[in-house]
Amino acid sequence: MLSNEKTLVLSVGGSLIVPNGGPDAKFIGELKKFVLREVKKGRRLAIVVGGGKTARHYIDAANQVGKIDKEDLDWLGIHSTRLNAHLIRTVLRDIAHPVVVKDSMKAPKVWKGKVLIGAGEKPGQSTDHAASRLAHRLGVRQVLNFSNIDHVYDKDPNKFKNAEPLEQLTWSEYRKMVGNKWTPGMSAPFDPIASKYCQKHKIEVAIAAWEKKNVSNVLAGKEFVGTMIF
Repeated sequence: MLSNEKTLVLSVGGSLIVPNGGPDAKFIGELKKFVLREVKKGRRLAIVVGGGKTARHYIDAANQVGKIDKEDLDWLGIHSTRLNAHLIRTVLRDIAHPVVVKDSMKAPKVWKGKVLIGAGEKPGQSTDHAASRLAHRLGVRQVLNFSNIDHVYDKDPNKFKNAEPLEQLTWSEYRKMVGNKWTPGMSAPFDPIASKYCQKHKIEVAIAAWEKKNVSNVLAGKEFVGTMIF
């Protein structure tokens, strides 16, 4: 399905960029190679970057000190995504638009270079929502979501050993599973606010494991390890 698409919109989980205490240079190098490879094919890429453990550490620290307003906690997460986005933009500076997008509805439809980097925008939502809005802004009907999650499961695989991976879901089915509320630092395959937006605007989301062959299969419209939500 994606083989002829000229513009790709990616939501890259911060868990891949900052999985523990610091940035994962190996993954960032893999992401750079992937981007350069796709650019050589004539594609443009819009990449929205998550906060990862940077966000988690700051949110946890704030909560340990005292009762913190949810909006303030969200801003800690947002600034973490922006730091990670600047890191990715810096690594790709030779082909990237010079400014990180902080408002997807004002993002340039034609930008300098071949890559546009986006980050968190405002409280009450994650970078999944920013990526979804950016896709709508650019007229792209699918978001590719790469993180450390390989599927959507019928129940939490961290709690239930018999959790079953799901390969396809409608938005109605997925939203029944994930609910309608967002909380700062929430961990979900695709956030509830973004899910509502994608259902409204008929945007498909491919949630896929990050691995070279798997990524190639997603882009070629072949069978891949992950879940398609439509």
